[in-house]
Amino acid sequence: MSNDEAPRPLSPEELAAETGAALPDKEVISLLDLNADVDLALDAAAPIDLAVAANANVAAPIDAAVAANVLSVDSSAQALADQGVLIDQGITGEAVATAPQDSTIDQGDDTVGEPAPAPAPTQGVTETVGDPLSGNLLDVDVNLAADLDLAAPIAGAVAANANVAAPIDAAVAANIGSVGSEATAIAQQDAIITQNIDADASATADQQSNITQ
Repeated sequence: MSNDEAPRPLSPEELAAETGAALPDKEVISLLDLNADVDLALDAAAPIDLAVAANANVAAPIDAAVAANVLSVDSSAQALADQGVLIDQGITGEAVATAPQDSTIDQGDDTVGEPAPAPAPTQGVTETVGDPLSGNLLDVDVNLAADLDLAAPIAGAVAANANVAAPIDAAVAANIGSVGSEATAIAQQDAIITQNIDADASATADQQSNITQ
């Protein structure tokens, strides 16, 4: 008996006896199919009227002295900050803010579209579930219809009279990693400040809005 297992070609008779079936057409599918139906009608109106008036005097005299010895042996650090401040602030005037606003807003209901009638109930219908591995994995439909009416008339007025004084006096002395050293800082400041305001700060914002949306 021969043990030769090498493949041999088919004879014409054997080939004629073979049968086959055509494969179905290959369809391209989408893993993500988005579809949403949104009907949006928005009316927004924001008439804003703003008026600010101010008279201000600000004075901030600052006196600071810092002395430090860091990793120092037989050392001294001295800081002296001498400050004399005389501030005279006077305001003669008025700060008036007036914001009259007249707004007439009519936001009507916009008709986006007639809603689709609900489907009639069906009885005695058998639903056939297809192959769970075929078709789209996520099917979402998007249909956006939006009517937007936006109105934001803004009126603003700002008036200010201000006096600001900030005399700063600072002295810093430090010994860092020193042996037998001295650090001395002296800051002497004499400040005489006279601030006068003789004026009026008036802010008027007059707005009239007639909006029909």
